[in-house]
Amino acid sequence: MSSGLFGDLLVIDCASFIAGPAAATVLGDFGARVIKIEPPGIGDAYRNLFRLRGTPDDVDYFWTLDNRNKESLSLDLGRPEARAVLHALVTRADVFITNVPMPARGRLGVRAQDLRPLNPRLIYASLSPYGEHGPERDRTGFDSTVWWARSGLMDMVRPSAGAEPSLSMPGMGDHPTAMAMYGAIVTALYRRQLTGEGAEVTTSLLANGLWSNSCQVQAALCGYELTGRPARGARGALNEMYRAADDRYFIISSTNPARDWPLLARATGHADWLTDPLFATPEARLANGAILVARFDETFAARPFAHWAKILTEGDVTFGIVGQIYDHLGDEQIEANGLFPEIADGEGLRTVDSPFQIVGEAKAPPRMAPAIGAHTEALLRELGCSPAEVDALAAG
Repeated sequence: MSSGLFGDLLVIDCASFIAGPAAATVLGDFGARVIKIEPPGIGDAYRNLFRLRGTPDDVDYFWTLDNRNKESLSLDLGRPEARAVLHALVTRADVFITNVPMPARGRLGVRAQDLRPLNPRLIYASLSPYGEHGPERDRTGFDSTVWWARSGLMDMVRPSAGAEPSLSMPGMGDHPTAMAMYGAIVTALYRRQLTGEGAEVTTSLLANGLWSNSCQVQAALCGYELTGRPARGARGALNEMYRAADDRYFIISSTNPARDWPLLARATGHADWLTDPLFATPEARLANGAILVARFDETFAARPFAHWAKILTEGDVTFGIVGQIYDHLGDEQIEANGLFPEIADGEGLRTVDSPFQIVGEAKAPPRMAPAIGAHTEALLRELGCSPAEVDALAAG
C-alpha cells in the first residue's frame, strides 16, 4: 500500500497520450498506485511526440510531465495470455482508465462489459473524442481537432475578426479534460463508498470543449447572434490589451467600470480625462472607445512594463501580464505556492504540479516517469506468473 490520501487505490492506466493518463497522474499525486499498460517495444505513442518536435534526445518533457509516479507494464493485448494478465490485474484494481478507440476495445478485451464483471467494485473510466454515442463515436481525434477546433474555440479566439484561426498548443485541451475525468472518477469512488458498487464514467474532448466555450454556446442556445472578434476599443478601454515600451503586453480587465475608470485614469496620470467631454460618461467612453484606447496606447508605450505593474498595482487596477514561458522560471508567486515541485529522483529536475491542493494532505513526491516495460517482470511475478510465463510475456 502506498502512502497518501489514495494510498489504498490501484489504478490501471490503459490509455495513451494525455487526457486519460493525466487523470491517472493526478490520482497518483495523491498516493494511488498507478500501473500503465503499454504495447511492447513502442510503448505509448505519446513517447514519439517529443521526437517529432525535433527536440534533442535528452529529457522527454512530455512523458516526464504526464507519467510521473507510474509503473510501466508492457503487454501485447492482442495476445490472449496478455489479456489474461490484464484481467487478473483488473480483479485487484479500483480504477481502469482507457481511451482505446471504440472499434478496438472489443478486440483487445477492454470494454466495460469485458472488465466490470471481473470486479463489481471497479470504476471503469472511458474517454473518447466525440462521446459514447452517435454517428461519430468511432472517430479518432485529439484535443486540437475536437476540444479546440470542433468546439468553436478555435473560430472565436482570433486577434481580430478577419484574422485566421490559430492552432492550439500541445495539451491545451487535454489537461482540462483530464481534470473532468479525475472529477468523474472521484465522484464514482464516493458513490462506491455509499453503495459498494462500481460504476462506468465517461467524458469526451467534445463535451469538455463545449464546456470550455460554454458562455458563447449558451448564448447561441438562447438565440443570440454572436459577432466575430470586436475591433480594439469596442469592448472599452477598461477591457483591452496594451503594449509597454519594452514590448511586453498586458491586459486590463474590469467588471465594474464605474469604480475602475477613475482608478485607471488617476493611476496613469490622466485624472483630467475624468472631466473630458469625450470620456466623462459611460456612453461617451463607449462611443469614443477607439480614441481612448489610442490615448492609453500612447501612454503605456512610454514606459516599460515594470513601471506600469507598480503603478497599476498601487492604483488597485486589475491587470495581468501576457506571460512568456520562461517568465515562470524563478517566478516568486509560483515558488511561494509550490507549483513546480522537484522530482525526487530527477537530479534537480522539476515538474508542473496538478492544479489543486487539499490542506492537510501531502502529495506524493514526484518520481521520474518509467521506461517502456520497466516494471513488467516484477508485476508479472506479483500477479503469480510462473518464471516461464514471465519470460514469454516479457519478451512481447
